[in-house]
Amino acid sequence: MTTLGTPLTPQATRVMLLGSGELGKEVLIALQRLGVETIAVDRYENAPGQQVAHHARTITMSDPAQLKALIEAEGASPERPLLVVPEIEAIATTMLEALEAAGVARVVPTARAARLTMDREGIRRLAAETLGLPTSAYVFADTLAELRAAIDSSIGYPCIVKPVMSSSGKGQSRIDGPADVARAWDHAMAGGRVGHGRIIVEGVIEFDYEITLLTVRALGADGEVETHFCDPIGHVQVSGDYVESWQPHAMHPRALQRAREIAATVTANLGQAPAGRPQGLGLFGVELFVKGEQVWFSEVSPRPHDTGMVTMVTQWQNEFELHARAILGLPVDTALKIPGASAVIYGGVDAVGVVFDGVARALRVPQTELRLFGKLESYVKRRMGVALAYDADIDVARVRAKQAAACVVPRAA
Repeated sequence: MTTLGTPLTPQATRVMLLGSGELGKEVLIALQRLGVETIAVDRYENAPGQQVAHHARTITMSDPAQLKALIEAEGASPERPLLVVPEIEAIATTMLEALEAAGVARVVPTARAARLTMDREGIRRLAAETLGLPTSAYVFADTLAELRAAIDSSIGYPCIVKPVMSSSGKGQSRIDGPADVARAWDHAMAGGRVGHGRIIVEGVIEFDYEITLLTVRALGADGEVETHFCDPIGHVQVSGDYVESWQPHAMHPRALQRAREIAATVTANLGQAPAGRPQGLGLFGVELFVKGEQVWFSEVSPRPHDTGMVTMVTQWQNEFELHARAILGLPVDTALKIPGASAVIYGGVDAVGVVFDGVARALRVPQTELRLFGKLESYVKRRMGVALAYDADIDVARVRAKQAAACVVPRAA
């Protein structure tokens, strides 16, 4: 797609986002800067992305009938091509595949990629069993008894339990011994979005650190797909949920090369399209474990990644701009501008319509920025914003990002 139309005209280039949280909001902003007409879809009204899009739609995206009716209605005009961009996991992906096959919509990067990555089983089996990439040992289980048997027979302790379908670490926990198993099962059942009753149990890899390698599939000048890599992003997670990230993360050259090879392999597979259809384009967040020169594949999402919010301060084109450009067939530039860091601002309270104290104090921390997401409802551990800091010294940037984040205090109005 090299010609862009004007929003709100018959010639408009229209893009629909399925999921309009903080990551989707930034993608929508990037698209609008390129003159794209945007449609923000979410399960609740006035989601962050819906606050900035041209059009807002509210449906249950995991309901195939609702999803079909919406996409068919939005894509009914032949002069208005429609890209459908999944931004969350809880989507009726089999319906996306059917609509893509019928030519109703083009799914980014492909409907197959959306299906495989929406649950940990699909992507883990692809990576380990089809592509032969190194991963942790794993077993899937449908009952508490199967979980116990998997740990006793093959995985051992310690291990990690996750729902096959969840996001941002929800439902994830570590098991150090038999006494923890039932609690971990209950936590996984409570944290799963859909597909309740199925989990993955993984052996623990004693890694030195974990990274996110943002990988971009974009068209080159010759019209062929090229793979680009951002500098690696280091991050800290608590119970599987990102709390801070920084870029770049120092790596042994051979480990970095291996990480790029793994990321290129899995994203090339996810970008495959049937003959005669466009290849899958866009940004992928590839998560990897690293120990010395060894690298293991962990997970991949075919969309911007929460740890990649740091790129809003570190790169000339942040991850959202890269995604927008790539899916539109435009050139991309993954170059680093300056080292930097991000730190999460949590809700701290359970309330509707919170206010934020300390914003001015946070922005007095040198070389910092804030992004407050505009979520209508706060929970104690809900991500409500992020603090960003930049400095030639990555350690200074990390300290400042956390300092700025700590200044911002959400409270009930």
